Amino acid sequence: MLKGISPLLSPELLATLHRMGHGDEIVLADAHFPGETFSTHTLRADGLGIAPLLDAILPLLELDAYVPQPLLMMAAVEGDTLDPEVEKRYRESIDRHAPDAPSIARLERFAFYDRARKAFAVVMTGELAKYGNIILKKGVTPATS
Repeated sequence: MLKGISPLLSPELLATLHRMGHGDEIVLADAHFPGETFSTHTLRADGLGIAPLLDAILPLLELDAYVPQPLLMMAAVEGDTLDPEVEKRYRESIDRHAPDAPSIARLERFAFYDRARKAFAVVMTGELAKYGNIILKKGVTPATS
């Protein structure tokens, strides 16, 4: 156990976040997402919702300020609807740690899948919300004086 680091972050996830470079992306995937299909670097965070995981990750990970959309979620497939509470929960976590982050952009389902295939890692969570996946693009960690 380390002081100041959430116990929700497994050693493997913490190491993955550390190894990511500027512009790398990580998918926080809901329990329905085919993570193993899309990524050879799939981590497990079973039983965890994505909002609490965002609260654990975002104090440690700078979002990319050089792109207009460092936060991406899947758009609803035609005929489906989104539950606005899902994005609201995520946004509350994001705003706690990255209040200047732009709004969450939505990608068409297969465009989201293509992006997930290129991601640095996929974290399979216990999130049960439909369309609950989110991609975070890592930015440059600011220098401390």
